[in-house]
Amino acid sequence: MSHQTHTLPNGLRIIQAPSPTGVAYCGYAVDAGTRDERDNEQGMAHFVEHLIFKGTRKRKAWHILNRMERVGGDLNAYTNKEETVVYSTFLKEHFLRAAELLTDIVFNSTFPQAEIEKEVEVIIDEIQSYEDSPSELIFDDFEELIFPDHPLGRNILGRPDLLRDFRTEDALGFVNRFYRPANMVFFVLGDLDFKRTVRTLEKLTADIPAGNAGDYRRVPPLSYQPKHLTLYKDTHQSHVMIGSRGYDAYDEHRTGLYLLNNILGGPGMNSRLNVSLRERRGLVYNVEANLTSYTDTGAFCIYFGCDPDDADECTELVYKELKKLRDRRLTSAQLTAAQKQIIGQIGVSTDNFENVALDMGKCFLHYGTYEHKSEVYQRINALTADYLLEIANEKFAEERLSVLVYR
Repeated sequence: MSHQTHTLPNGLRIIQAPSPTGVAYCGYAVDAGTRDERDNEQGMAHFVEHLIFKGTRKRKAWHILNRMERVGGDLNAYTNKEETVVYSTFLKEHFLRAAELLTDIVFNSTFPQAEIEKEVEVIIDEIQSYEDSPSELIFDDFEELIFPDHPLGRNILGRPDLLRDFRTEDALGFVNRFYRPANMVFFVLGDLDFKRTVRTLEKLTADIPAGNAGDYRRVPPLSYQPKHLTLYKDTHQSHVMIGSRGYDAYDEHRTGLYLLNNILGGPGMNSRLNVSLRERRGLVYNVEANLTSYTDTGAFCIYFGCDPDDADECTELVYKELKKLRDRRLTSAQLTAAQKQIIGQIGVSTDNFENVALDMGKCFLHYGTYEHKSEVYQRINALTADYLLEIANEKFAEERLSVLVYR
């Protein structure tokens, strides 16, 4: 999939790739997330994402909600720890409508206090719902364990006590710091003329200055120290996380860890942990390994939920599988099979055009380019068994692992 790029005078970067269907996607990816909040702003990035749909200088919330839906389109957004993305899905003939609406809500939201007071309660309900789901909550608690006293360890949703104190001026202050053209990417996936896209964005953002981030810099977390923590919760199951820090988004080793993670606990039913804990012994319903790369660090973790009486056995089985990867070099057949599997998974995932559009925006935001999947395949196929063994010994050593248990 070829793509085209352009940078406007105000610093806004544009990336566009073609799509074979009549449906198109476009949106703004903002280089601002949970880790960019000040201590008294915890939850602000996600809070702003909710509130930008609640009114602009020229639109009420109702007009925003109806603008795309009345032509069958969709408007959506998400926040994570390093970016916020606001985007739309629509028939390609409605591109101008989508681009204009997105530009309006991203740059002209007013954050009315009356809407804030209503939406805060919605977010608090979201937090309470999240806290009722230990299989989801444990992921945030684990990142707090491995990134202590650092914004990366914070829950994206924030704290109810702080949320209730947020005011219009607080939201505007956060937006003025980060929602600047030079801190964003506008991405488009669709059968659209790129020159027209550029002209459209030039016109829509002509009066929006590049802005200035001042002296803001992201601070990396302190050096990693493994920890073991047990939290006692009123749950039927025990929930367990085992892992450590991974590689950052710019580290060439991340591809090797990505492959090992897939072998260990990827989505395939034939992952080693699924075979060991579920298929052979019937000890768990779900076991998975996950990998997240941030701009200056990363997180690797294994999760499973099981009967409390089986937690120790399951933990030992996880350690056993990690030891195999540390001690036994993959055979040529095993390596080839693992490479084929992950390449197949990537190929299947890119058949979802919405995922492709979001991935393109995120990659261009952080890397300044977008890799064609054939380039990703080449990196995966270049991995050697000896190289993977080195990574396994670095990242899977027992003394380097942190453990979080809900009992």
